[in-house]
Amino acid sequence: MKLAKLSLVTIVVAGLTTSSFAADTLADAFKNGKINGEIKAYYFDREGSPNLSTAATEKINSDIFTTGIMLHYNTDAFYGFKLGATMQSSSSPFADGAIGTAGTAKDDFKNEMYGSGTVLSEAYIEYTLDKTSVKVGRQFINTPLVAGSPSRIILQSFEGAMLTNTDLPQTTIVAGVITKYQDRTDFAGNIADFQNLDSALGSYAYTLLAINKSLSNTTLTAQWLGINGNNTATGVGDFYYLEAAYANTLGEYRYGLALNHEYKVTEKLNEEDGKMYGAKASLGYGDFNTYVAYTTITKDGDIKGNSMGGGLGGGTQTVFAKGLQNKPGTFTKDTDAYSVDANYLFKNINFKLGARYTGVEDNANDKEYAYTDIYTTYTFVGALKGLSTDIMYQDWGKDADGHDFWFKANYKF
Repeated sequence: MKLAKLSLVTIVVAGLTTSSFAADTLADAFKNGKINGEIKAYYFDREGSPNLSTAATEKINSDIFTTGIMLHYNTDAFYGFKLGATMQSSSSPFADGAIGTAGTAKDDFKNEMYGSGTVLSEAYIEYTLDKTSVKVGRQFINTPLVAGSPSRIILQSFEGAMLTNTDLPQTTIVAGVITKYQDRTDFAGNIADFQNLDSALGSYAYTLLAINKSLSNTTLTAQWLGINGNNTATGVGDFYYLEAAYANTLGEYRYGLALNHEYKVTEKLNEEDGKMYGAKASLGYGDFNTYVAYTTITKDGDIKGNSMGGGLGGGTQTVFAKGLQNKPGTFTKDTDAYSVDANYLFKNINFKLGARYTGVEDNANDKEYAYTDIYTTYTFVGALKGLSTDIMYQDWGKDADGHDFWFKANYKF
């Protein structure tokens, strides 16, 4: 029996010939690349404070108009390789006041909307071979425990390496390491740049994610996130997230049930581990959809990450019960929250109208507060295809007092 000896070069060539690539030359890969983007114009008007811990001392009463653009380019595949880049910019030309002067736009919105400038949010190289892909560099990430939030002008981003594999039937496996994080603003009037995690949170962040759809009409999700190093920072430690979601139809009705759990093993000094449990039931008929959701967090500790989320990034909204716009209190310890949402899509005019009520009991501080959201979305067609508008109004009640109004116009091309 004769053993075949393959050189390293032979193995590499064999791998390249089995991968899919669209461009014959490097020049073609760049010429066949795609450009897309989004132009944004947002207006926010806010009065009062949704945060109970500062409601007695902090009174916000200001508005801000912010414009922005997101521009993305990615090459065609060349022997399995792709390059990609995304630029984001933001400007608030009419913002009044100054940072440090409460009740002015520049101060009230300094951590979310007031931050002028441009940032290269994505700059990555991606390689795909069969059912495995690796992306290295600056990139947007969207997982339960690592995610940026698209709710403001600037989408948060990450720098690191992410590996995705789909070899197992109906299963997606993701593994990653994150070294830097880009927030919305730097809290000083500028757009945020990438910051090393060890400058605020500790060492690198590591994550593992598994999504399985083997069971009929069921999606199972499990993720781990580890951020270790700085024992004085909020959001350091190990986060574990589990979710089971079932969705089906019965005649013309749609229905679903989801359960989730998050466990935070904190490394912060003088802080206890936290646990969250949630449930969500949904029902739909035709163009009408509704759901009820409940979330409880145990007395011992919270599940706070950074940027108002339950992990790394503002998009880690792991709790089912939450307000549509502002969500303070929904990740703190010893809280119970519920949400009821109903919306209807008027298909003939591309208009969606919805309402949501969220009640939160902050048992640790003996407080209660309520969010009432009214929201609409209109999608243009014809000559204005790609343009959409969102209008959202949130009223703060009970122990919170005030409101938040958002108008958002987005044009995607």
